[in-house]
Order: sequence, then C-alpha cells, then structure tokens
Amino acid sequence: MVFNLTPRLLLALSLGTFRVLGHDGHDETQMPLDYVRFPYQAMYPGDNSVTADSIFSGITTFARLPWVQCLTREKDVPFDIAFLGAPFDTGTSYRPGARFGPAGIRAGSRRLTLYGGYNVPLEVNPFLSGLKIVDCGDIPVTPYDNTFAIQQIEDGHRELLHRTPFSALPNDSSTGEALVPLAKDGKHHPRVITLGGDHTIVLPLLRSVYSAYGPISVIHFDSHLDTWKPSVFGGAPSERAAINHGTYFYWASREGLIANGTSIASIPFLMASHGAIRTTLSGPADYANDDESGFQRIEAREIDTIGTTGIIKKIRETVGDRPVYLSIDIDSIDPAFAPATGTPETGGWSTRELRTILRGLDGLHIVSADIVEVAPAYDTNAELTTMAAADVLFEVLSVMAKTPLGKVG
Repeated sequence: MVFNLTPRLLLALSLGTFRVLGHDGHDETQMPLDYVRFPYQAMYPGDNSVTADSIFSGITTFARLPWVQCLTREKDVPFDIAFLGAPFDTGTSYRPGARFGPAGIRAGSRRLTLYGGYNVPLEVNPFLSGLKIVDCGDIPVTPYDNTFAIQQIEDGHRELLHRTPFSALPNDSSTGEALVPLAKDGKHHPRVITLGGDHTIVLPLLRSVYSAYGPISVIHFDSHLDTWKPSVFGGAPSERAAINHGTYFYWASREGLIANGTSIASIPFLMASHGAIRTTLSGPADYANDDESGFQRIEAREIDTIGTTGIIKKIRETVGDRPVYLSIDIDSIDPAFAPATGTPETGGWSTRELRTILRGLDGLHIVSADIVEVAPAYDTNAELTTMAAADVLFEVLSVMAKTPLGKVG
C-alpha cells in the first residue's frame, strides 16, 4: 500500500501534532499528540534534574504554573494556592497603569524556575512541595465604575477562598497530632495570592478574608500609610471617590476587618504592622489617624539602625502566631530597584532587603497575600520591577508552602 503524503501532512507529523475537527467538520484547534489538558502541576525539575528549559515559550502564567479557568468553566478544579489577577487602577492618585500589573508580573516570573525553583535560604521548592498551585488568570474588572469593580474583586476572591482545597491539612510535624483549621468558620481554606492592580483592591480582598477568618492581622509593606481619612486624601467629593489607594485601610478599620491595634494587651486577637514607611504627611494628624486605624509603624530608615533582623523581630512581635494577611506595595522597594510604580518614593529598601525580611516571616500563618502598584509602562527594558515583584512573591509562596494553615487542636 502506498500513501501520498503532502508536505503539509509531513510537517504536521514531524511536529507531532494532529487536527481536531468540530462537530460540523470545521478545523478548531491543533495540538501536540502528548498534550495534557489539565496537568496536575507544571513539570518542574527536581534535585539534580535537567534545568534551563525554554521557559520563554508557551502562554505566560505565573512561573509557568498550570492555567485553570477557576472562575468560569473549571470551577470544580481544586487547588491549594492560586495566583489571581485583579487588573484595577482607577483608584490611583498619581501614575495609572497598574491594570497591566498582573500581565507584567507574570512576564517577570518566567525565569523563576529556570534552574528548578529551589529556594536555598528557606530550603524548600514550593513548586515540588506536594501542594497543587495554579494560575487562575484574572478577575474580569470593569474600568468604568469603581464601586462595581470593587464588588467584582471581592466576589472573585471570595469564590476561590471558599473552595475546598486539593490537599487536606497534614499532621503537626513535631507532635504528629492532627491539625485543625485556623479559620473562624472552622473550615480549611485554600490560599490566594493576588496580582494587582492598585492598592485599592485590598479593601475588597480583606472583606473576602473576613468572611472566612473574621478580623485578621495585617502585615503591610508600603512607602505610604494608606490609612488617610477620605476628607484628607482626595477630599472625598463623592462616596465612590472616598475609596481609593490611600484610604482603603481607613475603611477596612472602620468596617471591623482589622481592629485597633494600638494596645497589644487590649487587642489579643489582632495586630497590624506597616513596613518601609517613608511618605510625607499633611501633618502629625496623619500619624494619629494611623494609630486609630490599628497599625504599628516601621519606618524605612529604621533599617539603618536595627537592620533587617530588627525589623523582622518587630513584625513578629506585633502579629505573633495569629493568622495574617500580607499586602506588599512594590513601592516599598526603592525606585532604583523598582521604578515602575504608581507613586514612587526614594529612600526605600533594596530588593535584597525586602526579600530577606519576607524570608524572616517563615513560620507565620499567611492566609492570603497580594502584591500591588506594579505599572509596567514605567519599567525599564530589563523588566526590573516586574522581576522584583515576581521574586518577592516567590519568597511569599515559599513561606506558605512550608507552613500549613492549621494548629494543634
């Protein structure tokens, strides 16, 4: 028997591809013969395995994680940690562009696993930790109505937060006893790492977290307080304008999502901490308002006197072993290292210093996290800011992978 193979068919066979015909006979897709639609996780090299693969190929997800359409057709796919984009920037006050932050951060993360993904200081490869980690894409966010967009973000995050995780809580590594969930609703929840977006998104994210954990401890890395009264920051000409990237913690405090933490003894269940603060103020009243909102402040310049070790100590003493939400504004890093942000402030920490401080959070129960204010349009051709954002999240992911969200009953 003789087959006449056309050049086009020979090419398809050499590439290992075949055509899928729709029900009406029309061409729909072309895919490799060994294509897996829903992989358990991306293929990351382990210890002494082959590395330096072509990580620049394929669609861009965070660190080449599997893309799962968590909010639409794949709502039944479980996970332990999800990356979720919130492309919103209409609450910013200076330079817009953070709506492109999720895409930029994903691009900056492409080289994260070039050598395999093993975190040397934390002694863990989060991608091979046994957890199911996925990229859920972006929440569909309208650019025309802030009130509606904020609700979209809360709904999208809450939808993922209340899923049943892929993995059950393990036993305690020290005692062997079964761990029980930390959440106030008594359930074990997956974790969501949100890619912003301007910092306004944290208000709907904290509303979502509150639905599972109640009032939550907060660690906030930022050059700005973000607890300004709306009457001061922007003047609040309308209810819609009163919620922005400088006032969201003001509202979170008043809604009871975080509580007044000025007295450690009187608030045993909640502490909140700012780190890398170096902003100018309208005056001392801004600090008084920040105190009322429940935050302990760590000024950026303190790194010159107490170093990263002292800063880590202050943070850990503030939040203790309580469940904690972690919010990272990329402008906590000095613009020499991360220029592409909405409101840059000189005199910040280096990328190395922030990563060191984040590794110092090892053992904390981080229930969810975000990185915000990455505006790729202002970046260099070398992608300095988006790479820094991705590397920061690599540290956060590593801490999460090492510490399950449970306690001995």
